[in-house]
Formats: sequence, structure tokens, C-alpha cells
Amino acid sequence: MASDYKIPAQTSIGHVHLQVADIQRSLDFYCGILGFELVTMYGEQAAFISAGGYHHHIGLNTWNSLGGPPAPKTSAGLFHTAILYPTRKDLAEIFKRVYESGHPITGASDHGVSEAIYMNDPDENGVELYWDRPKDQWPKKSDGSIEMFTHPLDLQNLLSELED
Repeated sequence: MASDYKIPAQTSIGHVHLQVADIQRSLDFYCGILGFELVTMYGEQAAFISAGGYHHHIGLNTWNSLGGPPAPKTSAGLFHTAILYPTRKDLAEIFKRVYESGHPITGASDHGVSEAIYMNDPDENGVELYWDRPKDQWPKKSDGSIEMFTHPLDLQNLLSELED
């Protein structure tokens, strides 16, 4: 269906709501490791967490998934939730925190426009932690469009952000 409508440029994704098998296990990951803050519990079956006091960036619930297995990787569904950090140093800090926690990291990539660390939450939902390079540094193709790619991220170079 073709349309002349374009979503406003200021539009943003307000939150993601995940079905999880165990609320406390998810809170241990999202709050304990990643540093989100618990805003409120909705009974014993849901939790709302945020960065900086927003009503919630992530909702966690067990309404239909209490004790259940992870969603199959080979079916339609959520690929990952991407959490945008304001600076490269912030990405370095969370990478160091996750690494020191012993939580497995599944990948680390330089995409030209951004740098990203990948992992799974306790329910095998994909999580991307990333920062965007300034727009004027995004690589361009000869036709002027953005050139995105996937190259290995130099993690030692990323950690050098913390040496100040």
C-alpha cells in the first residue's frame, strides 16, 4: 500500500514489553547487570523498569509465560531489543560491567554508523547495547546513501575510553 504519509522525524520507540519465564531472574539481569531501575511492580506477574525515571522503557511479564521455555529462534518474533547509550564511554562502561559479571556476550560489531555489543537475556531474548556515531561521521556510499556494514568491534579500543 503506497502512501505519501511519513512518520514524524521526532517519533521514538517508547518501550518494549517482554514475556519472560521468571520476573526475578529478569530483574537480576536488566536491573542487576544492565543497571535499569525498577519503577513499579504490577502484582507479582509484571515489572516496569527504566533509565532515568521514565515510567518504563522495558516491561517484563509472566502473564502467559511463567516457567515457560524461550521462544524458538526459527520462528517469527523479536530478534533483539536495542538499548542506545549516549556516548562511546557509556558503551565501554556497560561492556566492562557485563564482562565482569560473567554474563556471556554473543557478539561485538562495528556497523560504521554505530558500535554494538550483543548478548541474550535469561529468556534468550536478544539484547543489543550500542552507541551511534555522530551523523556527520556515518560512512557514505558513492551515491550518498548510508553505508552500513558488520566488522568486528575492537573491544580493547572500546575499553580505552575508560582510561581517562
